[in-house]
Amino acid sequence: MIRTEHPTPDTLDLAAIRARHTLLLLDLLWDGDLARVDISRELGLSRSAISSIVTELISVGLVQEVGTRGSGGVGRRATLLNLNTRAAALLAIDLGASHARVDVLDLHCQSLASLTVPHDIVSGPQATYDLLTDLSAQVMQAADISADQIALVGIGVPGPVDHDTGRVVLPPNMPGWDGEDIREALQRRLNLEVLVDNDANLGALAEARFGAHRGTQDLIYVKAATGIGAGVLLGGRLHRGMRGGAGEIGHISINEQGPVGRSGNPGSLESYAAAQVLVTLARSLRAAGAPTTLPNPISLNDLLNHANTDPLARAVWEEAGHHLGVAISTTMNLFNPEAVIIGGRLAQAGDVLLAAIRASAHSRTMRINVDRTRIELGTLGVHAGVLGAGAMMLDSLFTPRGLPHLYAISRLAQGESSAGRDPASRAPPAGPSPPRPAETHPAPLPAAQTSPNRTTRTVSHGGTP
Repeated sequence: MIRTEHPTPDTLDLAAIRARHTLLLLDLLWDGDLARVDISRELGLSRSAISSIVTELISVGLVQEVGTRGSGGVGRRATLLNLNTRAAALLAIDLGASHARVDVLDLHCQSLASLTVPHDIVSGPQATYDLLTDLSAQVMQAADISADQIALVGIGVPGPVDHDTGRVVLPPNMPGWDGEDIREALQRRLNLEVLVDNDANLGALAEARFGAHRGTQDLIYVKAATGIGAGVLLGGRLHRGMRGGAGEIGHISINEQGPVGRSGNPGSLESYAAAQVLVTLARSLRAAGAPTTLPNPISLNDLLNHANTDPLARAVWEEAGHHLGVAISTTMNLFNPEAVIIGGRLAQAGDVLLAAIRASAHSRTMRINVDRTRIELGTLGVHAGVLGAGAMMLDSLFTPRGLPHLYAISRLAQGESSAGRDPASRAPPAGPSPPRPAETHPAPLPAAQTSPNRTTRTVSHGGTP
């Protein structure tokens, strides 16, 4: 038998155990302020073990003491501990087919500054990188945050991403981007570590952590807009597949004899229910004499604004919902999720779209896969992209491999110097021009986030920064 040499486990195991306990403690404080005695009870650890970890976290600036809680009688008042959400900042980028949004987030994913501008993804990688570099500088300036305080950059893009490399792979809705290494390009521009994923995957992470269905372990998020994609959570973890291409629901053929969509597949869902297809359908119905009060030519905004009041708009959304329901029934029969969440711009059509999706999906799904599954509209709206990017970054930082990086950033935020660290290595990016004055403001967040009170949530300790 061949013997394999292994390193002595004692030191490694003790360090790994301490890191795991530290992460569990931080998870508790992420949900709300607690005393040491509360943490000891929750984690089943001794008071001395908790105090040792807390002392370390306070020393690096990740945890702070914030007053006391009465004991209800005679005795010592318990000192409350608080996660310092400003110990590090996150740069979240939501890149869509027709917009770009950049936010600076704290460690609760509360927005400290936000900027959204129209942007056509067809303009190509270099123009997009120039814009994102400029927007990043502006929001950091507005939030009074330096690049040294940014722990990670997270970006969602409207196309399939090879999760291991950060490269876009034959994106049907991003012409000119095939093979583009977004992660490497943005890291070079911003001089910060970057994580990249598909926007639908990030929507799933956002809804599971911050939405009305937070804590749901098996969830499918369908983003319906210029393109249609899905993020799939199974057992509380994002299912990306071997390379990151899982969830491309828009390219499922729902009619093998149907029209060819952008992906080249006949009768794909996108060829029936993507935004531009619905506008074309509405204009065809009008030309055929369908009654309507909508202006001519009909726009997507017209269809969304009058979804429940105009007969032509209602007919369009009912047809779109029918086709979406056909594809969603396939995912329900495959994965038996607890919830299917509809997001993206088309979800703004509201109840008429949702009712049609439910009717179509329910009639095609096995009873065991539909009885307890909820099909609902997303609750995060336009914030899903940046919140999903924030969730992706948290899931990377709050890991044994991410924790040292978080410590280092937190120390810098306190004004401490790290031994052997090159201060120029994380200097603010040199953009194409000085930041322009911009009207930036923290984005309003869903009510579920505005309180630090403890809630049930999904935490996926996976990935590396």
